[in-house]
Amino acid sequence: MSDDLVVRTSGLTKYYGRFLAVDGLDLEVREGDVYGFLGANGSGKTTTVRMLLGLVLATSGTVEVLGRPMPAQASRVLPEVGAMIEAPAAYPHLSGRANLALFDAMGRGSRRRGRADRVDDALERVGLGAVDGRPVRAYSLGMRQRLGLANALIRRPRLLVLDEPTNGLDPQGIREIRRLLLDLNAAGTTVFLSSHLLAEIEQMCTRVGVLDRGRLVLQDELAHLQRPTGRMVVRTPDVAGVLGLFDGQVEGRDGDRLWIRVDDPATLNARLVGAGIRVAELAPEKRTLEEIVLEAAETSGDRR
Repeated sequence: MSDDLVVRTSGLTKYYGRFLAVDGLDLEVREGDVYGFLGANGSGKTTTVRMLLGLVLATSGTVEVLGRPMPAQASRVLPEVGAMIEAPAAYPHLSGRANLALFDAMGRGSRRRGRADRVDDALERVGLGAVDGRPVRAYSLGMRQRLGLANALIRRPRLLVLDEPTNGLDPQGIREIRRLLLDLNAAGTTVFLSSHLLAEIEQMCTRVGVLDRGRLVLQDELAHLQRPTGRMVVRTPDVAGVLGLFDGQVEGRDGDRLWIRVDDPATLNARLVGAGIRVAELAPEKRTLEEIVLEAAETSGDRR
């Protein structure tokens, strides 16, 4: 395994009976990534995550996490991994603080010394520092999500694996978790984030993998995927004037917005100004993550 890879799978495949849930995945997650693992519900994301953590056995293929094979060396790998998969686990009759203390005590190599401080720090990080002694069964869905994330953070992991971590959170909560994950990443934690919320992933991730019906149809740096396309977006009330001025170069139109293929944006701007064209917007075209994911899924479907 390459020194900078913290997750690598080769030909990872999972059947449930005759149903093919995951089909030959070759994942590569690098040290320092915020890796967005994307796909619609039912595409195989959670099954993949569970195989990475040794919770589900693969039908075929291999998994390496932090340079070690899984699940064979789970006892050495998992103490360095924080995870929250599907619904956060908790004992409903205990408080959040009591749950975290118990989970910490159950962890391999955990020490009693400093446990209370670790629990308090984890709760503070996820916005539950002022939580009272209510049992978890009285928590809202958003509070349960925060508690699950606190459990993932309590050991200060080298790798953080999260499945839909903002489920049930309001917009403010989502922003807080986003800032927390980015701060953790800046401090050296690699983040593997499984989600179907493309807008959130687009604001956080450095690298993405797209899963469609169990197959990895795209894996690349987000900056590379969103590089300028070579077209300029022009929004103007003078549509007819632009069409006449750039005959043959206009490749698309949506109302007062046009897409123009040009080699030099400065020349385009000069010609618009020189012709007296009123311009409300002039910017390079960059594809959204939603457009990229949909295109990858459609291309994959065409090949089947």
